[in-house]
Amino acid sequence: MTIRRFDGRVAVVTGSGRANGLGAAIATHLAAEGATIVVSDLDGDVDGVSGSIVAEGGKASAFACDVSDRDQVRALAAHAVECHGRLDIWVNNAGVGNIMKPLLEVSVDDWKRVIDVNLTGTFFGLQAAAEILVRQAEGGRIINIASQAAKSGFPFAQAYCSSKHGLVGLVRSAAIELGKHGITVNNVCPNHVTTGLGAWQNEYFAGMTGRTVEQYLADMAARIPMGRPGSSRDTALAVAFLASDEAHYITAESLNVSGGEEPH
Repeated sequence: MTIRRFDGRVAVVTGSGRANGLGAAIATHLAAEGATIVVSDLDGDVDGVSGSIVAEGGKASAFACDVSDRDQVRALAAHAVECHGRLDIWVNNAGVGNIMKPLLEVSVDDWKRVIDVNLTGTFFGLQAAAEILVRQAEGGRIINIASQAAKSGFPFAQAYCSSKHGLVGLVRSAAIELGKHGITVNNVCPNHVTTGLGAWQNEYFAGMTGRTVEQYLADMAARIPMGRPGSSRDTALAVAFLASDEAHYITAESLNVSGGEEPH
């Protein structure tokens, strides 16, 4: 039987409009535990994912949003309140993970696009959510999907690693200010997950290191104590925990979900 920890609560999940993506897995899991979900994305099928949640007996609405645009993010937050009456959980999942190049080939536009979405977009979401949560005066949860790349460096991923490392500082700072309001702010740091984006990364890194995709994935599994890469469900379960009442005293943390691959 599914635990329903989030009955009566409203959650926004950015970057959740791709059926096989990490955001959709998070949104679907929170919905299964009773949350009303605002499915949001820039290019994804927000209507399809929200419709799937409703078809499974959940509650959801769809709202297209470019998280690098502050006004659009604020409109997303306003939609949650106007459509569903309140906001309780905000998950910053939207990100760019397919701009990977050798250091000397990274352009200014490459750098800006990754930082604008992954770091600045997360800040916009955190700020918009905090404004509503402080006004409601009932506490709340803000959760960012960071990455193993928030803790360690990887080749060909300078902007990506920088953006994710920045999220560690962001939650540490925001948590200090928002703690008095009963609002927790945390990161979830998964290792590699083969979503649609993850499949592209498999192809890219395998090619750049002279391996087949199969060998690349086998080598990855071999260095992970649990013997496999992460799954979307692994991350969704961690998000649900941090969004729950059980995690009311956990804030300013960057939680590894890596099967032991990232131990710090």
